[in-house]
Amino acid sequence: MEVDKELLVRKIKDGTVIDHIPAGNALNVIKILGLPRGKENRMAIIMYTSSSKMKLKDIVKVEGLELTSREVNMISLIAPTATINIVRNYVVVKKERVKIPDYFEGIIKCSNPNCVSNLERETAIPKFRLVSKKPLILRCLYCERHTYREDILRQFGIGR
Repeated sequence: MEVDKELLVRKIKDGTVIDHIPAGNALNVIKILGLPRGKENRMAIIMYTSSSKMKLKDIVKVEGLELTSREVNMISLIAPTATINIVRNYVVVKKERVKIPDYFEGIIKCSNPNCVSNLERETAIPKFRLVSKKPLILRCLYCERHTYREDILRQFGIGR
């Protein structure tokens, strides 16, 4: 039996390929990035495809978009194994592995409703320090409350 080696989805000319997303999380990545943003951001989503490193993985291809460092940091919170490939004229010009930063600012809210960063009359921007990658734990720099992966997923409106 001959195995079909053709691409499932065509290459993109210019944009971003988010690869090595944990299987079943592609739609979560799309949601936190607010995609699609317009007709110029055509997307391809490949879910539960085989991977030599992860057994199964998801892939998201987005034309006409290069992710900001803030967006990459957002992805790191829900897909820490992801790689970001920047494509220009059908060639990968930059490839980087997502890294959970030691410090976050303005990406998520503190899980403590009484934290100064959550009070309407205050203008404090939420700031966190990474405590642990596995399990994911962040500590608020204002009130020192821990925020866990489940809290982050809830904030992004993601079910798991």
